[in-house]
Amino acid sequence: MELDELLKKFHEYSTQDTTVLEYAWKYSKEAHNDQKRASGEMYFVHCAAVAEILVGYRMDQETVAAGLMHDVLEDTKITHDIFRKEFGEEIYALVAGVTKIEALKFSSRDEAQAENWRKMILATAKDIRVIVIKLADRLHNMRTLNFLPREKQLEISHETISLYAPLAQRLGIFQLKSEMEDLSFKFLFPDEYQSLSAKAQLRYAMREKLLEDFRVELEKHLDGGQVPHRVLSRAKNLYSIYRKMLRQEKPFEEIQDALGIRVITDSVINCYALLGTVHSVFKPVAGSFTDYIAVPKMNLYQSLHTSVMAASGEIIEIQIRTEDMHRTSEYGIAAHWRYKMGEKGADKHLDEKLNWLRQWIEWLQDLSSPREFIESFKTDLELDQIFIFTPKGEVKPLPVGATPIDFAYTIHTDIGNTCIGAKVNNKMARIDHALKSGDLCEIVTRRNSAPKKDWLSIAKTAGARSHIRKYLREHGQLQD
Repeated sequence: MELDELLKKFHEYSTQDTTVLEYAWKYSKEAHNDQKRASGEMYFVHCAAVAEILVGYRMDQETVAAGLMHDVLEDTKITHDIFRKEFGEEIYALVAGVTKIEALKFSSRDEAQAENWRKMILATAKDIRVIVIKLADRLHNMRTLNFLPREKQLEISHETISLYAPLAQRLGIFQLKSEMEDLSFKFLFPDEYQSLSAKAQLRYAMREKLLEDFRVELEKHLDGGQVPHRVLSRAKNLYSIYRKMLRQEKPFEEIQDALGIRVITDSVINCYALLGTVHSVFKPVAGSFTDYIAVPKMNLYQSLHTSVMAASGEIIEIQIRTEDMHRTSEYGIAAHWRYKMGEKGADKHLDEKLNWLRQWIEWLQDLSSPREFIESFKTDLELDQIFIFTPKGEVKPLPVGATPIDFAYTIHTDIGNTCIGAKVNNKMARIDHALKSGDLCEIVTRRNSAPKKDWLSIAKTAGARSHIRKYLREHGQLQD
């Protein structure tokens, strides 16, 4: 990619003056001038590729500039003081944040890895853009991993699939998460990857006609309703199919990998109007409807999900969403980073949207054991959520396997601390009872009751564990 190409892509979504970006390009190119990558290419090719990924996610100029220079402090002779004077505090902080992560030098599967990962999350908590730059850096390194020795490929792929891909998922950047998973899968299990890739391509070619027929039929009915919309088809990433095969213990041929369609419109009210049209024309599959618009996922994802039967007898999954929701589903956190785009404060609700992430990071700071941290990190990344109702009809999203203790702490710390049991669907249940989506849960409390140590092994969420630890510490029942 050349500079004029990068600027052209940046100007597609931003009116910012690009003087800083142009200077960052020249500065990085000069700083890395005599360095080469394992592929034999000039090192700057990697810097430009990271910037291109960030522009693809429509990041602000400071982030793209930091992406161009993300290795300058680590790999060149330029000092921190000189860099700060050249580019100012904001870009310096972004590059220094990425450099901190680089310096951690993960090992692959031991206790130290958990501790390093924890340090990274906490070090970057001040500015989530640092994590987005690091993800772009890792994605391009995965794309060029074939130039490294096999041992290094395995180490980097394992780290990517177990830590970086889940983090991209937590930030809602599904496009990036899927590509990272598939690239890791390719290096970790090359034979399975090649075999599955060939079978998936063949299946997709066979089903393309079927999908096209369904689209034509769908368009015919939707066009009559005067609701603006566009229809996209989607293919599942290979790694998610592979995981399904392992989970269900079935070969590829027996996996019911439903065909997927996305319908994108201009407003929430039109999402429901289109859903009505779809259900009036095609028979819905019982129990397949989920409303993530009324109750969004933890990472801001919103859509209506339904499955219907096509004339051919195949099941088609349909997701209906607005353009804004579609951007969020593709770019996640990055889609909301607008406060620097031309007008100041273009997304006034950014803080509110990022609040769940900040709160989560605060909870994680409270965990003393690295192993517990990594377990909690993975639990909270689970986006297969259950939805539990309070007696007043409010809905609380929780990870699969959550218990009444987790639920109690989502309502209020005092309710959690004095919980002695729960009524689930009007029947008494133990505090370690695994809740299911749709359960109505009422927490039973006793005024002088208090959290017990064994609750730490019952609670599934970082939030609940943090509150329990805090109470036990304050009352001398837990040593740091």
